[in-house]
Amino acid sequence: MNDLSMAKTAPQARFDVDAVRRDFPILGQQVNGKPLVYLDNGASAQKPLAVLDAMDRYYREMHSNVHRGAHTLGDRATSAFEGAREKVRAFMNAASTREIIWTRGTTEAINLIANGLAQRLKAGDEILVSQMEHHANIVPWQMMAERTGAKVVPVPVTPAGELDLDSFNSLLGDNTKILALTHVSNVLGTINPVAALVEQAKARGVITVIDGAQAVPHFQPDVQALGCDFYMFSAHKLFGPTGIGALYGRAELLEEMPPYQGGGEMIERVSFERTTWNTLPYKFEAGTPAIAEAVGLGAAIDYLDGLDREGMQAAEDALLVRANELVETVPGMEIIGTAKNKVPVMSFKIEGLHPSDIGTLLDQQGIAIRTGHHCAMPLMDFYGVPGTARASFAFYNTMEEVEQLFTALQKVQRLFA
Repeated sequence: MNDLSMAKTAPQARFDVDAVRRDFPILGQQVNGKPLVYLDNGASAQKPLAVLDAMDRYYREMHSNVHRGAHTLGDRATSAFEGAREKVRAFMNAASTREIIWTRGTTEAINLIANGLAQRLKAGDEILVSQMEHHANIVPWQMMAERTGAKVVPVPVTPAGELDLDSFNSLLGDNTKILALTHVSNVLGTINPVAALVEQAKARGVITVIDGAQAVPHFQPDVQALGCDFYMFSAHKLFGPTGIGALYGRAELLEEMPPYQGGGEMIERVSFERTTWNTLPYKFEAGTPAIAEAVGLGAAIDYLDGLDREGMQAAEDALLVRANELVETVPGMEIIGTAKNKVPVMSFKIEGLHPSDIGTLLDQQGIAIRTGHHCAMPLMDFYGVPGTARASFAFYNTMEEVEQLFTALQKVQRLFA
């Protein structure tokens, strides 16, 4: 009897995953002679035909620079570009497109905010971050702290991979000026109680910055309901193209902040005596933007809007349930991050095996996962490991692929027995 058959089977959610998979041409290929099982979605998700076609159509039919163009192609490009901004606004439920800034991704967005808020910081001020943050939500704040004399203060996590709320309550104090927090951990899959934490921070006048990179592939954020001052994500994790992301910022704060870069588009008037800035959102968008990529992101949002989002989330939850059931079939396997509320991300280690060996041997069986520290070295230090293997699931993954993963892990383990 196959080892996997001994584990209880989770009920399959009612979601037509086979139809969805046909929308993603990359999933139909073979890798090392095996059907591709793509479980590295937390690093970058695959793109549906709708996104590929939209970007191709842009280049074939309307490519031109945006704004100020006195011709038809310029008008078409501008309409598509600004139309994509409106789609992002609606996706995040921002109050206005003035509050949606195009960036190269989450990392640039956090750097933009950190740079803009530096003028508010002074020696003795504190920037509260969590121990589970991606380096992109640690390093920019460290750089600003060095410039201003402020201090980055980490909030511990529990062994289960949840934010230590007692520590958070004790650390959030009069010196706290900024709270920078991930909505969802890229390593643990933990969904943080962002709305409640933001409410506590706002009561003390703390500015709140939420990294939504790992959240948006699984559920829509509502920035007005969350109450945060800033929220950002990367398109390539939302089934869109690389090289672009979006930043939501509360208009009052964006108006107050200095520009991040100088050059074309972000100006109102330039003279050798004085330059004045453009209005929002263009004040923060120097130079020619990633127009095709914005169009692609808009198409990704349209594609997701056309899916049964409730069924999609149920299907993802079922994948994680099944994966957790199958852990018992791999002796010595330990899950890193067992929070009660999490997205379908499974970081793990197997006794006696190095994560990089696991990843290489799985790849030989056509299975793509990620290994290493996942740009979260402080979190690895907390768990006392150099890194983990990580399988991250998306709505186009299947129960069969989950079982293929664990069959392959059993083979890997036998190689080292």
